Amino acid sequence: MFAKIQKTLSPPTQPLFVWDGECGFCKYWIIVWKSKTIDLTYNTFQEVAGQFPDIPLKEFKKASKLIETDGNVYNGPDSAYRTMWYFAKPQKHWHRWYQKSDFFQWLSDNGYNFIAKNRPMMMTLTLAFWGKNPLKRKPFWLLWLLAFLGVLAFLIYFLNYE
Repeated sequence: MFAKIQKTLSPPTQPLFVWDGECGFCKYWIIVWKSKTIDLTYNTFQEVAGQFPDIPLKEFKKASKLIETDGNVYNGPDSAYRTMWYFAKPQKHWHRWYQKSDFFQWLSDNGYNFIAKNRPMMMTLTLAFWGKNPLKRKPFWLLWLLAFLGVLAFLIYFLNYE
């Protein structure tokens, strides 16, 4: 699990989202998020980790970070939730839920940890459910859901028929 670093003594001049540049899954979703946010810089930890000597490199490798100009650091799922404050239409409730609900925080942290440990599989699912172009995502997940429900309905009918 990732550590929850609270503060850095080397804050950036503009809010900064730091992610793993060697992760295809991360890159896909960073492209999506860049299209939604304003006044937020995105850099890979490979590019900027040296600017934050009080944040261990191993922690950059474990989880994304949102580092704000006051030095506050948000880690893992909270970095994603806090990034939503920078959306053109801010969505602040996710970060607030994470801060206030122990259950939501536990669920988010463990879900994030699972995704981080299974990035290749998550990339495969992302492509299957959303398509290859992150800026023109298509809801293929809906087709998968309909196919699953169709198979389920067929099985229920078939099993009840006998």
